[in-house]
Amino acid sequence: MSQLAPETIEWLKELGFAPTDHDLWLAALTHGSHDGDVDYERLEFLGDRVLGLCVAEWLYRHNDAPEGKLSQRLNALVSRETCARIARRIGLAEHIRMGKQAREDGGTESVNILGDVVEALLGAGFLDNGFDPIQALVQSLWLEEFEAGTGAIKHPKSALQEWAAGNRRKPPVYELIDRSGPDHAAKFTVRVSVYKVGEAEGVATSKQEAEKLAAKKFMEQFA
Repeated sequence: MSQLAPETIEWLKELGFAPTDHDLWLAALTHGSHDGDVDYERLEFLGDRVLGLCVAEWLYRHNDAPEGKLSQRLNALVSRETCARIARRIGLAEHIRMGKQAREDGGTESVNILGDVVEALLGAGFLDNGFDPIQALVQSLWLEEFEAGTGAIKHPKSALQEWAAGNRRKPPVYELIDRSGPDHAAKFTVRVSVYKVGEAEGVATSKQEAEKLAAKKFMEQFA
């Protein structure tokens, strides 16, 4: 039977978790490429909802912006890219249990994997520790992002959509033109174009982030 490594237990405690059901935490830290164990996907599903509720309540209590602005900030604060930044900040990568090939292929640097495992940890924490401790932990881990105004500026795709409409142009069209690398370390290239204006490309480790970068580049070049 697999056991949590002592250094992983200490790391979880230093973060503010209180691991008692070790099977939960093993699952939360296990990628599907690791043989013989359940992986993090079910806990990631739960943790995504826990994170959303924590951040939504936080925004509601500390921000008097209208619903649209709150949703804009919520989406940015719980995005996979933000979760991956948190993962790097807390040194998550070395604690992920992953198959040799997936690790060699750069799986521990994947935005998707890092973001998913952060959410899985929150799911495990909710089940093992309850909501209140996890809510406090989210506010601690996400404080830098919250205070930095993550999501306060309009998302590049929304900005481009509004620019096109305001200038009587056809809506922007996003096209996935390349996908390379294994699933856990994929690279996506997306092209965005506006008819009779121009086009721009973005490359990232997720399709959504590539679209965002493409829209940002388009706005910088043509808006």
